[in-house]
Amino acid sequence: MRPIVVTVNIHETKARLSKLVERAVKGEVFVIAKAGRPLVKVSALDAPKAMGAKQVRALVMTRTK
Repeated sequence: MRPIVVTVNIHETKARLSKLVERAVKGEVFVIAKAGRPLVKVSALDAPKAMGAKQVRALVMTRTK
């Protein structure tokens, strides 16, 4: 079963970046789109076990085609 991937408009992303980062850190994957066209896929980086989720603020943004 494939995970559900949420698509977020780029303008919404700008307004809610902190919340979206927290969601990604918790394991959610989402796509940022502009004018309905997917631009990037966002997911959390694998963090060392010593770090808590709130300390991890890095995102991996991979260009989608």
